[in-house]
Amino acid sequence: MTLVDMTRLKSLTPMTRITIVSDAWYPQVNGVVRSIENTNRELKSMGVDVVMVTPKDFSSIPCPTYPEIRLSMASYRQVSDAIEASMPTAVHIATEGPLGLLARRWCLKNGMAFSTSYHTRFPEYVAARFPIPTRWLHAFVRWFHNAGNGCMVATASLERELGKLGIKNLLRWSRGIDQTVFHPMAQDERPFDLPRPIFMTVGRVSVEKNLPAFLDLDLPGSKVVVGDGPARADLQKRYPNVLFTGMKTGEDLARAYAQADVFVFPSKTDTFGNTILEALASGVPVAAYPVTGPIDIIDQSSGAGALHEDLRQACLEALNCRREDASRLARNFTWEAASRQFLGNVLKAQGVEADKVLPRLAAAE
Repeated sequence: MTLVDMTRLKSLTPMTRITIVSDAWYPQVNGVVRSIENTNRELKSMGVDVVMVTPKDFSSIPCPTYPEIRLSMASYRQVSDAIEASMPTAVHIATEGPLGLLARRWCLKNGMAFSTSYHTRFPEYVAARFPIPTRWLHAFVRWFHNAGNGCMVATASLERELGKLGIKNLLRWSRGIDQTVFHPMAQDERPFDLPRPIFMTVGRVSVEKNLPAFLDLDLPGSKVVVGDGPARADLQKRYPNVLFTGMKTGEDLARAYAQADVFVFPSKTDTFGNTILEALASGVPVAAYPVTGPIDIIDQSSGAGALHEDLRQACLEALNCRREDASRLARNFTWEAASRQFLGNVLKAQGVEADKVLPRLAAAE
C-alpha cells in the first residue's frame, strides 16, 4: 500500500476506527487480555469501532517453556492484509511479539502513525526463560517502542523507569475494575474447608510471578493459589500444604476473592497488577513488595494494604487493615475513565486533538 493509498483509506474511514494488534489473546487469561477486553467494551459503548488482530486469526505454535501462550506464525503479507482489511484510522500495537513486530513493520512502511503499550517487563520476562543479556533486551524495547508516536504505561513509577531506559513519548493509561462483578460478599466461616486467616494470590502460575516468595512464608492459617500456568505442577509438589484451585473466572473467581483475608501479590515484574484491583474491590486488603504496580495503587495512608520489603511483615500488617478501606480505594479505578484515557492517547499518536473528538463521542452516546 502506498502513502497515497493510506491517505485515501483514512478519508474513507470514520475517525474512530482502531485496529489493535496483540499477541496476547484468548484462550490466554491474563492482565493484558483482560485490559484490552474491558477497554474494547467501553470504546464500543462510546461508538468507537475496534478491530482485533490476534493469534486466533493465524496458525501458531506453543511458546517454549510456556505452551499456554501461542506464538503466531503469520507472514508479513497475512498481517498486512488483516490490517488493511480493517481500514483503520489508527493502529495500536499492544505487544512486542511476532504480530506486534509485523504490525510495526507495516505501519512504518505505510506511513501510519501508531501507538504501543508496555504491559509486561519484557526484558525480565524473557531473561527469566532464556539466557539473553538484559541489556540486549532493553535495546530491543527501545527500538520497538520509540518507532511509534506514543507508548502507553499504566503508572507513574513505570513511566519514570522506562524514561530512564530511553523510551520516549510515554503516555499514561491506567486500569479499571468492574465492580458489578468484584465486590464484598459474605464470608464463610471455613472457606475452601481451610482454617482462617486465608492468604490468597491470584494469577498466572509461572516463574516471573515470584510465587515461592509467598509460598515459603511462615504465616498463620492457610495459603491459596488461584490460577494456572506452567509452574503449577512443580509448585504443587513442592508445597503440598498449599491449596491450588486452578483457574477461576467470572462469578466463581469473585466468590473466591471475597473469601480471602489478605491478598498477597509477590510479583516484582508486573507493570500494574489488575488482580490487586480485583482484590481491593472484593474488600480484601493487599500485601505486596513496594515496587511498580503496588506502590502506584496502594497508598499506605488509605489503610487498604501494606507494602514492605519483608513480604511476611506486609502480610501480617495487612491482616489488621479494614475491608471497607480496601473496597473504598478500588472505587477510584473505573474502566470508563481508563478507556477514555486510552482513546485520547491513540488520537494524540495520530496527531488529533483528543479534546475535540472526545466531546463529540460523548454527545453521541
